[in-house]
Amino acid sequence: MIQFFFEDIDKIEIEANLSNSLENIILSEGKKPGEINYIFCDDEYLLQVNREYLKHDYYTDVITFDYVKGKTISGDIFVSLPRIFDNAQTLSKDFESEFFRVLAHGLLHLCGYKDKTEEEIAEMRSKEDYYLNKR
Repeated sequence: MIQFFFEDIDKIEIEANLSNSLENIILSEGKKPGEINYIFCDDEYLLQVNREYLKHDYYTDVITFDYVKGKTISGDIFVSLPRIFDNAQTLSKDFESEFFRVLAHGLLHLCGYKDKTEEEIAEMRSKEDYYLNKR
């Protein structure tokens, strides 16, 4: 089950089929959906999460906490809405596309994809593009 929460930020409208699109990513990766929580917040909130839990002192657009058991995908995915908006402008993309890319990115981490090396980053980006185009 995919749920959406808002912490210290105004709510945005979530399109009706978003959960289905995200669950399709999980199923396409040969996994099963478990409990997945997206927590939408602002930059400062996510910076605090990054500092407190990961000991990183920088802004980011997404942080994923993995509670995966076997093939059942579960986790908490924190997402900075202002960071997505800024990234969309910087990359000349629309907000909706960048929003879905970041949500997919968090899920792909739960499915086992990493993004530490150049090769991993390229694979992650390829998967993001694939699911963005499949929508």
